[in-house]
Amino acid sequence: MTNSWVAGSVAELAPAADQPPEAIPRTKIFVLDTSVILYDGQALKNFDEHDVAVPLTVLEELDQFKKGNSVMNLQAREFIRQLDDLSGGNLLREWIPLNGADSGRVRVLSDREAPEVDAAEVFGRHKNDHRILNAVLRLATEEPGRRVVLVSKDINLRLKARALELVAEDYETIKIKDVETLHRGHATVEVADERAIDVLYATGYVAPEALGIAEPVANHYYVLRANQKSALAHYDPETGSVERVHKSNAYGISPRNAEQTFALHAILDPAVRVVTLTGAAGTGKTLLALAGALEQRRDFRQIYLGRPIVPLSNKDIGYLPGDIHSKINPYMQPLWDNLAFIKSQYGNGDKEFRRIDEMVEQEKLHVVPLAYIRGRSFSRVLFIVDEAQNLTPHEVKTIMTRAGEGTKVVLTGDIFQIDTPYLDTRSNGLSYLIDRLKGHPLHAHVNLEKGERSELASLAGELL
Repeated sequence: MTNSWVAGSVAELAPAADQPPEAIPRTKIFVLDTSVILYDGQALKNFDEHDVAVPLTVLEELDQFKKGNSVMNLQAREFIRQLDDLSGGNLLREWIPLNGADSGRVRVLSDREAPEVDAAEVFGRHKNDHRILNAVLRLATEEPGRRVVLVSKDINLRLKARALELVAEDYETIKIKDVETLHRGHATVEVADERAIDVLYATGYVAPEALGIAEPVANHYYVLRANQKSALAHYDPETGSVERVHKSNAYGISPRNAEQTFALHAILDPAVRVVTLTGAAGTGKTLLALAGALEQRRDFRQIYLGRPIVPLSNKDIGYLPGDIHSKINPYMQPLWDNLAFIKSQYGNGDKEFRRIDEMVEQEKLHVVPLAYIRGRSFSRVLFIVDEAQNLTPHEVKTIMTRAGEGTKVVLTGDIFQIDTPYLDTRSNGLSYLIDRLKGHPLHAHVNLEKGERSELASLAGELL
């Protein structure tokens, strides 16, 4: 079957040329793919006055996600409940208003009749994705005067839809606008009057205006330069001044560059309750978070370590043998490796070395599966979430809303290294959190750019 046949057949789905403009509705019809619903169970509410259609195949796929403790299971159940609340009419035969007469409507698309252009014939093997495409094709035929848009987070499905000359878009809700403008957390400032740096060294603080900084962002970090003088500083939103940042040591770990100094300062700052650290592998995100947590062990009841479990072959941790701790240990090995490195700064007989083992045995230093924190509340806990770029915005919100009195959360990750299929640099939970919390007095962010793992690792990162 040739591409020209496909193009010619789909062209018949276009609006009739003699249809008067005033007869064409301005509202669109958005068809939701399963990936959108698993990403945001509230998706029905985010299309304003436009209509939303859900293929029956999508409901069948959601049925496989109803049971379980993951956020995807929660999203599937939430969406199904919303449809159930709207089922006063026959969703398979008519459009049901979502929020009254002036709102958009929702309908379930049956897949009993094949459209003139059959996606299964065009692409070969019959799959659920092809049934969804057929539902969109048939809807476009039934609604010739309206713009029908497939919304999916599955890139391959969007490509197939466009091959059939269907309009396909990514789900843009809960997504930052531009990664290039994402808050970096620090900047280099060329100071016109070097006496301002002298004042900073003498008193420990200086007014932002004296440094030429207009409208400073809360907890923003600066490398200040003037002629041969330089200083590290940050803006304190409580005092309204730029204060000097001193290089400090945390449980045997010393920062090796300005960015690491900023990161450790943020982790150790008691006024900051949420710290986000981004950067490529080898920049020291996890190591600094763990060292900073151990340094503050007396200020918190427990230190929790967690990271998203992204298993191979889409298999759940239930496929691994043993109890829950045995199941998650392979995924938590990078955390243990960093702890081992911190221990290596001391001898076997040093109290700092023994203290880490004691904290693990007494569960003062505790690995927590993120899938099991829903419904819990953590008070006076320092919670480190590693690889947070693999979390959805909803999962990040779930973690943040668990924070009780006296709790601090440190999230680390590389937004350019994402291991889950329906997230990208703009839609992952870490980017979303950084974008939404920018400028809040409780939040500090540092983007680590210089690798410090080894010369070999830096070489590989630059050239390979």
